[in-house]
Amino acid sequence: MTIPTQTLLVNGKNFTIDADPNMPVLWALRDIIGLTGTKFGCGSGLCGACTIHVDGAPMRGCLTSLKQVSGKQVTTIEGVVAEQLKAKWAEHNVPQCGYCQAGQIMSAAALIAQTPKPTDNQIDEAMSGNICRCGTYPRIKAAIKAATTDIAGA
Repeated sequence: MTIPTQTLLVNGKNFTIDADPNMPVLWALRDIIGLTGTKFGCGSGLCGACTIHVDGAPMRGCLTSLKQVSGKQVTTIEGVVAEQLKAKWAEHNVPQCGYCQAGQIMSAAALIAQTPKPTDNQIDEAMSGNICRCGTYPRIKAAIKAATTDIAGA
């Protein structure tokens, strides 16, 4: 069986890979392209550790196939532009073990891009698919609120 060649647009760069079009994009990113910031957590789309952006929308890399991202812009934690958010993440001491943080930041960045000044309920809803075993949820919410306050200039 011949494995087809695919071209992926990841973080603004084209990558040509030989892979099954049904392969989860998570494995192409990590094992073929070498971008290991996107983490494998549960493999069922429940924990959010593998969150990436596909044309700006948060998606679970473990459930999204290569054929689903064909011709679309994939953004990983290595390519996301969210410096204010990342700074507030550090300022509020969000990371503990750090394993979920890439997915958390990707979900938060997508929220802020869609809703520059989200309410508490919007933050809770947007972040509800990301699990943090260390329980840093209050710090995550505080960091998002601080970043959006600074971004909005309020």
